[in-house]
Amino acid sequence: MTPGAAASSPITLLTDFGLEDAYAGVMKGVVLGINPAARIVDITHAVRPGDIAGARFILANSVKFFPPGSVHAVVVDPGVGSGRRAIIVRSGGFHFVGPDNGVFTGFFPGAEKIISITNERFMLPRKKLKSPSADTTLPRGATFDGRDVFAPAAAWLSRGVRAEEFGPEIKDPVELPLPEPFFEKGQKGGLTGHVVHIDRFGNCITNIGLEQLLMLGKDRGLIRVKVKGLSIGLVGFYMSRRDGRPHALVNSDGLLEIFIPGGDAGRALGLKTGAAVKVF
Repeated sequence: MTPGAAASSPITLLTDFGLEDAYAGVMKGVVLGINPAARIVDITHAVRPGDIAGARFILANSVKFFPPGSVHAVVVDPGVGSGRRAIIVRSGGFHFVGPDNGVFTGFFPGAEKIISITNERFMLPRKKLKSPSADTTLPRGATFDGRDVFAPAAAWLSRGVRAEEFGPEIKDPVELPLPEPFFEKGQKGGLTGHVVHIDRFGNCITNIGLEQLLMLGKDRGLIRVKVKGLSIGLVGFYMSRRDGRPHALVNSDGLLEIFIPGGDAGRALGLKTGAAVKVF
């Protein structure tokens, strides 16, 4: 695709902006001003404010459902205005645009390019304040890099501009440590993992996958999940029990999830992201 051609792949937005303010809508306006043919998809704007790890989890479990060539813009950016880099990552057939704060951890291995966005040609113009004595240029991105840097970059990428045109390649992106489940004292000691995400329904999703559960070598009915001192059974589907008690299952992403049918497991059990979960 050459610059100016009609977009054939979507631009996704994932932010912590919420919907009460105009931030998400303004980003879309900037994109459409550069590429009127762009198709924009909201993954979510309800990431908890500043929750980089939560945004990383949502992104990692969403991108596989989008067609190759999609541009994923992520703005969960507690370091805005601090001098942290703005980057483009080309990986797995996608472009990722956002702050260099670890939100793209997991997409760096095998990435074709990681670019620092420095070329002002692809940013919104800086604004000037006029005074009787002099013109003062306002700093770009003091609070809204989503509008000034990331939305324009996503739009230009969707028009076919190559990532290399946005700035220099970098080799040292910020990475978040990714906790991995592990077996204690071999498989006989049980499997330990952590809650990595709690959705708006209070379902607590862990980093323990089906593959690790199968390594226990037990039938589903014999597997127990221990969290906060409770021993919870593993069931086959969400409404297989209607007793208001906590249960666990393997969700649609293949991850162990703790839930209460029709209830809020996170609140009822006092769980937070990072809480330890043991399976035996």
